[in-house]
Amino acid sequence: MKGIKFIIVGILFGIIMAKSEAISWYRIQEMFRFQAFHMFGIIGVAVVLGAIGTALIKRFKLNDITGQPIKFTPKEMGWKRYLFGGTVFGLGWAMTGACPGPMFVSLGYGYWMFGLAIVMATLGTFTYGLVKDKLPH
Repeated sequence: MKGIKFIIVGILFGIIMAKSEAISWYRIQEMFRFQAFHMFGIIGVAVVLGAIGTALIKRFKLNDITGQPIKFTPKEMGWKRYLFGGTVFGLGWAMTGACPGPMFVSLGYGYWMFGLAIVMATLGTFTYGLVKDKLPH
């Protein structure tokens, strides 16, 4: 019962993703072909809301769910890491037709093939964890 609020937020997230057509392969294809603004608008709203949320967390010194203060640690900026990471992420997104959040929504929506995409994304994340100390970043 303790995690019920997370389940409710996840269900609401899924409904919003489905109703906004963010899980639509057609909408994602339109974005990558620069044929429609729909997905860019959704991403833009997410970026603005994320910036507002981060600003509020910093301003009011909010705590996480366990009561610990939320800390933002600066990362070293470097164009190579963002170019490589963005390219890999974008290729995965283009090949599967979904980024990580909508993959779970699509699976819940009944598109069973996204189970394979989720397994492969998890395997890729695990592999990165194994080799990250050997990578130049």
